[in-house]
Amino acid sequence: MPAPVRLRELIRTIRAARTQAEERDVIQKECALIRSSFREEDNTYRCRNVAKLIYMHMLGYPAHFGQLECLKLIASQRFTDKRIGYLGAMLLLDERQDVHLLMTNCLKNDLSHSTQFVQGLALCTLGCMGSSDMCRDLAGEVEKLLKNSNSYIRKKAALAAVHVIRKVPELLEMFLPATKNLLNDKNHGVLHAAVVLVIEMCKHSPDTHAYFRKVVPQLVKSLKNLIMSGYSPEHDVSGISDPFLQVQILRLLRILGKSDDESSEQMNDILAQVATNTETSKNVGNAILYETVLTVMDIKSESGLRVLAVNILGRFLLNNDKNIRYVALTSLLKMVQTDHNAVQRHRSTIVDCLTDLDVSIKRRAMDLCFALVNGSNVRGMMKELLYFLDHCDPEFKADCASGIFLAAENFVRDDSVPLLILLISNANSLHAYIVQKLYQAIRVDASQQPLVQVAVWCIGEYGDLLLSGEFEDETPVQVTEDEVLDVLEQILHSNLSLLTTREYALTAIMKLSTRLQNSTNRIRKAVSIYGSSLDVELQQRAVEYSALFMRFDHMRSRNKIKINGKFSNGALIQDILFQVNNLLDLLGDSNINPARSVPQESKVPQTGGELLDLLGGLNLAGEKVFYRMRNPLLFPNSIVESFNIADIPSIIAYDQNGLKIEFSFERSKANLNMLFITLRASNSTETDMNNFVLQAAVPKSFQLQLMSPSGSTVPAVNSGAVTQIMRVLNSQKHPLRMRLKLTYSHREAPIEVMSEVNEFPPQAWE
Repeated sequence: MPAPVRLRELIRTIRAARTQAEERDVIQKECALIRSSFREEDNTYRCRNVAKLIYMHMLGYPAHFGQLECLKLIASQRFTDKRIGYLGAMLLLDERQDVHLLMTNCLKNDLSHSTQFVQGLALCTLGCMGSSDMCRDLAGEVEKLLKNSNSYIRKKAALAAVHVIRKVPELLEMFLPATKNLLNDKNHGVLHAAVVLVIEMCKHSPDTHAYFRKVVPQLVKSLKNLIMSGYSPEHDVSGISDPFLQVQILRLLRILGKSDDESSEQMNDILAQVATNTETSKNVGNAILYETVLTVMDIKSESGLRVLAVNILGRFLLNNDKNIRYVALTSLLKMVQTDHNAVQRHRSTIVDCLTDLDVSIKRRAMDLCFALVNGSNVRGMMKELLYFLDHCDPEFKADCASGIFLAAENFVRDDSVPLLILLISNANSLHAYIVQKLYQAIRVDASQQPLVQVAVWCIGEYGDLLLSGEFEDETPVQVTEDEVLDVLEQILHSNLSLLTTREYALTAIMKLSTRLQNSTNRIRKAVSIYGSSLDVELQQRAVEYSALFMRFDHMRSRNKIKINGKFSNGALIQDILFQVNNLLDLLGDSNINPARSVPQESKVPQTGGELLDLLGGLNLAGEKVFYRMRNPLLFPNSIVESFNIADIPSIIAYDQNGLKIEFSFERSKANLNMLFITLRASNSTETDMNNFVLQAAVPKSFQLQLMSPSGSTVPAVNSGAVTQIMRVLNSQKHPLRMRLKLTYSHREAPIEVMSEVNEFPPQAWE
């Protein structure tokens, strides 16, 4: 048989093919000749044929029929045959095929070969495609070669050990002593391979962290030698000595310094040196600085060092390379939670990235801008983000709009209503003018809820001035008592009115009972309607106001009640506090700083302004529960008898991971099948639980209604609680069972818990 063509000639022929079909024809003919050659006993050209098969495999053509020929070349005593055989095995074989197990004995023999290059070939092959069985059989030989005097062999053995650990992690311990010694090696290649091996060990076994933390000083010394050494042609890359080794050492320091104060302290100085001495004009230097920044972020570094890391990322944002800018934005997004002030210094540069042409950079810049928003810069940042929203691509608009809404929820003040009420209450000369104008405004349009709330408060507070219709520089406006009540009742019944607005309106109607002399019965009727409201807050207010009508009507003054006297603010507040305490004593409660159970927009700042509104700003319930009568003798029998005073023992529904849910019970005598469950959630951990939501489900024989919770944040260390009311209708007197779903975020991690409550006291359903 004639001699086969050389590899070089085959490559030239394939490249000369004009079409893909012509190329396939050339390769098919050559494969047929190679198969014929393999069937002959003569192995003179086996090496050449396998080399050509390797080239065909690289082009994407099937070459699996040469696998056994690779094994024959590996068993050959010639180095050239072994080299092609091992190369073919690494490319044509993998651990999924049983054929590769046939080369285990050849590998074992070659690992003990007297020639370092043959040993190197065997180590490379094992490190590339060794299966778990092969690694387990040859791990002992690899461990011996780690102690070899030849640096070339030690380097190859360390890389093979990395593959062995990946395949068989339980063999990790046998390499520990030899690996620790390799970290003292002067050869850069050996040291590089040793660092990679240690990193792999730390990934697979956290227990090795403590073992290798002892060598942190050695690693620091090696890194210092690299950055302080002079020019070395063998290791220099763009003026930096062995940047690949520097990067690997920084990665290992990052792993060893994480959550360890002592190790972090040992590497702080060298990290500062690397950050200040590394040249940034070349991409090689930027790679080292990036690894330095990641290391500073992960270890317990000093505050000054973290600021230096943020400044490095800030310089990256000015780089012309888009990849570097993207990396900087991604890293700053990770650091903004821990080093917010340092990142804020680069806010203008980050905002400029919103105009970048690259889509990925725009998205990262947008995410980082929202992370930088706080109370002091929200106005400026919103201007930039609104401009971006107006000009950005459609794919960004949804996320950008959502982020703006969330920022508005978190940072836009919602105390405009109480602040305006405070200003109005202090402007004595304008009361008549203000109440007239606000009354006219809400008659025309009652859709603006904050305006309606202020107007309703003013009507309740200064209703007598509204009826008088006289104030300076304006034409008198005559308003009747019925017209005023018509407006307030319309607001109470309107679907546009928020719950808070209805509460303001109900309280305003109650106030007018002392200012409107001829409408007491109508007011009494309007208030009593809400005594059966489904909303706990409205129902409670209506019941308490009705109690005032029925039992204390003889105390109602027929004269105008002056709230704003001519004495000082301090004396005014003391007088109001005295009145408030008297009122609370009558109602059986003395808590003048209650937790509101209305939406957040109705919160009033603790500046004394709410004290001017004796009835409008008070929530006479300590928590969002049905009022518990403290002194029933002060109330009429119809009020006391509406609740079952018999004690139903409380239960602990859930108590895990610092979150405790307690149920307390009350039953209405008006409907013995109706059970009111007061849920109280407390948090014994040291961190607040945010976005707290409770959902409940009961069997079909029950009817369940969940009221709004008192808040969404469960304060830490039991410093407060979230309360919520559940109404359960049990017409068939079945034993009560309930399933709870709790969702909240704790330490920035979302948590979802399912729980069942089956141990309700018998009094709860009997």
